[in-house]
Amino acid sequence: MSSLVRHVTFDCADPYDLASFWVGALDGRLGDDDHPGDPEVLVASAGVDLLFIRVPEGKTVKNRVHLDLQPQDRTREEEVERLLALGATLVEDHRRPDGTGWATLADPEGNEFCVERSAAERAAA
Repeated sequence: MSSLVRHVTFDCADPYDLASFWVGALDGRLGDDDHPGDPEVLVASAGVDLLFIRVPEGKTVKNRVHLDLQPQDRTREEEVERLLALGATLVEDHRRPDGTGWATLADPEGNEFCVERSAAERAAA
């Protein structure tokens, strides 16, 4: 039998604060036993779970692995605006006039992730 991805793990300075951003981004939920100051915090979502672990060093280089988000009930543009309002920052804009492309954002600790078009937007193209 093959292995399954149990969760994707992020090293970070403040697991609870960063997990709280991702709860909002993914409409996820924190574990019942996760609290501010904890050394690790889990975010459960409809997709894969994310685990945030406190480490002493800060992020220094581009991610080698990143998440690609696909909005379920809104457009890519609406999702980018929603994530920016939650505290993300725009890193690079790869959106094209014809509607293709993606936006690269960073979470509050600088971890890059991409926002793609929704399935409805892809089907309409």
